[in-house]
Amino acid sequence: MTRLSENPLIHPDCELTEVTFGRFTEVGRGSRIQNSHLDDYSYCDRLADIANAQISKFANIAAFVRIGATDHPMHTASMHHFLYRAGDYWDDAGNDAAFFANRRSRTAIIGHDTWIGHAAMIKPEVTIGTGAIVASGAIVTRNVAPYTIVAGTPAVKLRDRHDPGLVADLLALAWWDWSHERLRAALDDFRNLSAAAFVQRHG
Repeated sequence: MTRLSENPLIHPDCELTEVTFGRFTEVGRGSRIQNSHLDDYSYCDRLADIANAQISKFANIAAFVRIGATDHPMHTASMHHFLYRAGDYWDDAGNDAAFFANRRSRTAIIGHDTWIGHAAMIKPEVTIGTGAIVASGAIVTRNVAPYTIVAGTPAVKLRDRHDPGLVADLLALAWWDWSHERLRAALDDFRNLSAAAFVQRHG
């Protein structure tokens, strides 16, 4: 078993372009990530496709997830990428720099301690709140509130993970900002206590 460290663990066959990493991060085999940041302890499983995203701490991203899925122009006569990748088709035509700059600016934000299920899709400019769960196969087109569970195509709210008071307490506790040593010291409590009991002990 490979133990994670300060440096990212990158499995084979990944394509990484303009990606930065926090500590104890991991990228699954065959994943493609561009113009994105994975903060401390976050990981994606195999064949994830992530673009133009800010991934907060402790994000759990399952296999085949797509974050920041790109759009095509719908207001023009054609939607095909020859419009903005013209240089791939003609020697005397350049690519549309403004189109690509706009695409890069449409950042998806994934909050702390989130769980993005197998083959889910998160559209550009969507924020997944801290503690939220996105069900397998969901297509998320709107922001998801913290500690909310969403599912479906398009994704809709199923329920809250915790009552509002506990959510407020968890957000105030912000355990995801604890030191590596403090997390280790509290490991048994993370494993064995309910969320409410954990907040009561550590809040």
